[in-house]
Formats: sequence, structure tokens, C-alpha cells
Amino acid sequence: MIVKTKKFALNKKLYIKKAFANQMKTSWKWLLIPLAVAILGVALHFTGVYKNWWIMITAIIGGGLFVLFWYVQYYAATQMDQNKQMFEKFAYEIDSRQIMVKMNQKEGGIVKWDSILSAEKDDSGYYLHIGRGQFLHFGFNVFNTEHDQKLFESIIKRKNLLPA
Repeated sequence: MIVKTKKFALNKKLYIKKAFANQMKTSWKWLLIPLAVAILGVALHFTGVYKNWWIMITAIIGGGLFVLFWYVQYYAATQMDQNKQMFEKFAYEIDSRQIMVKMNQKEGGIVKWDSILSAEKDDSGYYLHIGRGQFLHFGFNVFNTEHDQKLFESIIKRKNLLPA
């Protein structure tokens, strides 16, 4: 059976929010470095070994710049001409072999299930993660019927992308 969706586009704000959140989930451990430096700075200051606040301030600014860097990366991705196609309207035809991305009745492309790394379901819909900052989002409202939504969910569960 084939699941056909309505024609829809990925919302830029949703893309920034989700891609940035996924990046922070994977790289949060790098924020432990500025935290350790800040703790070291406070310890050195209060023990009297080195009375200066610049170590702690620099660590906090460095951690903030790290977070800001990744946010700007995903924000800029929505503004670039190379990524313009990511936010255009497409219709999808999904079956157990592939995901057909259709611009119109004659033009389109194929996404193989092998290229999908993982899937996730939340309040806004389903996310199929392809890579860092790359995913397909299927909101609950893009399916023509509730049966299509259930069929889509059963396909991604059979592919072991979504926990059963």
C-alpha cells in the first residue's frame, strides 16, 4: 500500500528549532569544558591562588559562543539559496520500498529507506532523520486520512526506525 500526503513545505522556524535541538543533544558534552574551566576559575579565585574573574567570564562567554555558533548555522541554512529547495512544497508517496518526493505529477525524486538513520514521533508529527541538520517532517495534518497516518507509522516501525 502507498501512503500519499498532501503537498506541504517544511516550516523554517520548525527546522531551526528541531535541527538546533538535535545538535545540542549530540554535542552537549562539549559544554562541560567551559563549565570545568568556570569551576576552576571560581576555585582559584576563592582559594586565593589567582584572584581574578576573567577565567570564569571567558568560560561562560566561550560556552555561549559555542551554542550561538550552532544556532546561527541552522538559521543561516534557512536563508541560503542552496537550501531553498528544502523549504519548498512537496507531496510524498511512501511505501515499504522508498519515499517518493514529488514536486508535481512528472517531477520528483526518491529517498531510499537505507538513507534514513532514525525516526521520532512527537506532538507535531513524525521526523525522519537523514543526517546532521537534515530530516523529513511529516505533521499529523499532512496525511489524507487517519488510516494513512497509521500505515505510515506501521511502515517506519517495520523498518525498525521507531520503537514499537
